[in-house]
Amino acid sequence: MDHGCRLCELAMARERTLIAIKPDGVQRGLVAEILGRFERKGFTLVGLKLLTPSRALAEQHYGVHRERPFFGGLVEFITSGPVVAMVWEGEGVIATARVLIGATKPLEAAPGSIRGDLAVDIGRNVVHGSDGPDTARFEIGLWFQPEELSTWTPADQCWRTES
Repeated sequence: MDHGCRLCELAMARERTLIAIKPDGVQRGLVAEILGRFERKGFTLVGLKLLTPSRALAEQHYGVHRERPFFGGLVEFITSGPVVAMVWEGEGVIATARVLIGATKPLEAAPGSIRGDLAVDIGRNVVHGSDGPDTARFEIGLWFQPEELSTWTPADQCWRTES
């Protein structure tokens, strides 16, 4: 809700990204750990849901890989169990999330990153994050209806960023 305050203006100007904890992360009980890393970084959670993706959703989500040999496996895996889909908001959230997540290949991911700390196999790399602004808008639109997203300003916003 916009109250006309400077913090609300800043919140509306910040970018958003989709982060999805894949079935392996959910099954391994890593939801709180992953969610907590984004909270502790200072980003704002504006959308959250648990669902088992349909085949249609998975095929749209991974559509850029449709012609790749691993496409079928990606679709099978992401539809194999529950996924925690989240939308995070904040200044530079897309680029920062990519660093927090780590390299796609967990064995190449930096220690301290989610994949560097929690995954060892590319096929079970725990988490997905949008790779750019256009992808983020597309993926958020696939996974969330507009009314499922909240626009709000954390009470401690002035302690997170300089205005």
